[in-house]
Amino acid sequence: MWGGRFDAKPSNLMQEINQSISFDQRLYRQDIKGSVAHAKMLAATKIISKNEAKKIVDGLKKIEKEIENGTFNFKIELEDIHMNIESRLQEIIGDIAGKLHTARSRNDQVALDFKLFVRDEIDEIKILLSNLQKNLVKKAEENLNVIMPGFTHLQVAQPLLFSHHLLAYFEMFKRDLSRFSDLRVRMNECPLGACALAGTSFPIDRKMTAKELGFDHPASNSMDCVSDRDFAIEFLFCLTLTATHLSRLAEEIVIWMSKGFEFIKLSDAFTSGSSIMPQKKNPDAAELIRGKSGRIFGALFSLLTTIKGLTLAYSKDMQEDKEPVFDATKNSKLCLRAMTGMISDMKVNGEKMLAMAASSYSTATDLADWLVKNLKIPFRDAHHITGQIVKLAENKGLELHELKLSDMQKIEKKITTEIFEVLSVENSVASRTSIGGTSLIRVREEIARAKKNNLNS
Repeated sequence: MWGGRFDAKPSNLMQEINQSISFDQRLYRQDIKGSVAHAKMLAATKIISKNEAKKIVDGLKKIEKEIENGTFNFKIELEDIHMNIESRLQEIIGDIAGKLHTARSRNDQVALDFKLFVRDEIDEIKILLSNLQKNLVKKAEENLNVIMPGFTHLQVAQPLLFSHHLLAYFEMFKRDLSRFSDLRVRMNECPLGACALAGTSFPIDRKMTAKELGFDHPASNSMDCVSDRDFAIEFLFCLTLTATHLSRLAEEIVIWMSKGFEFIKLSDAFTSGSSIMPQKKNPDAAELIRGKSGRIFGALFSLLTTIKGLTLAYSKDMQEDKEPVFDATKNSKLCLRAMTGMISDMKVNGEKMLAMAASSYSTATDLADWLVKNLKIPFRDAHHITGQIVKLAENKGLELHELKLSDMQKIEKKITTEIFEVLSVENSVASRTSIGGTSLIRVREEIARAKKNNLNS
């Protein structure tokens, strides 16, 4: 395949380390799509004849069917998907196949294939993210009035609506969608026609191939576009941040399912048992999502490390760019589907949530706010008074609403019976009417916005 420069074939060991067909064969659709566009352009610019281009395109379509039918014979000695397809094309149409590589290098060819792959995966991941968001909104609507404890430091903080908690993740995944969309726009420059690194003397039409392949325009610098892997690194970063959000939600699910909480239940579809303890029902799907985040993070650092020391333009190190992306993409899509399934499957225990929300003095902030609003006490003083009342309740083994008025008046004599109106979790939640707050009226607005956003994403 190297022509006249080499007299002997590479050693078996060289073939093994040099080959990429074992993993880059999944780029066959993108490779064929790029080759079809290139052949049409070569004919349009009269570099090859229309008849030659038709034979090339027909041969490529036949190869695509062979690969999809499982009858194509991938050969390690041909190294990669590009040479495997070109070699098979020559078997089908003869020496005309050799004209396809006119005004093209494997350098711009692989950059094109990889970009097309990442672009296709972005489109699919955006659909999966949108589906997850829909399930979060649906579950929020089904449990609109359920009150749960909000946490800081994993300690009960303030009561809030469970629907509000779910919609917080909607917002995270909305930002993820935005990042993937931004990346798709930024990366949508076509590298085809840059050749090895310097462009070509043939009268090619790069604007034609860019348009044919759905790019906004040709990439501007031939050296940059064959060596650019920013799009792959940025794609991995987007996957990494999405995996972070999925892992955080997975951790919540693990906690919510535990005996100390029992906020939710998952069916047998998303849990597993123990080989020795028959009573166990483990949230393994959530734990695996949490675990796979490390694998996805590793893919990002792997590619960053590969690229960091490379001079322009192409080095064989860049063959190592694909496997991390392939693996991270596969596992990201699996995690998104699994999380969507768990959210849909989830059964909510509102009684358990409410009981914990009413514990641990979760309405203490409401008490402090009442002192500020009604007694005109500066907030820092109100905070101190409330802390004393909480300490009193703790010493008596009571919740705040269980204290006697006279007990509270020993700490602040101006407190009236109206204080008990703000000590219930229901009133606490209802009072949080600021924009983005957890009151029912605001959460209904959140859901309406979320539905509108989801439809337009």
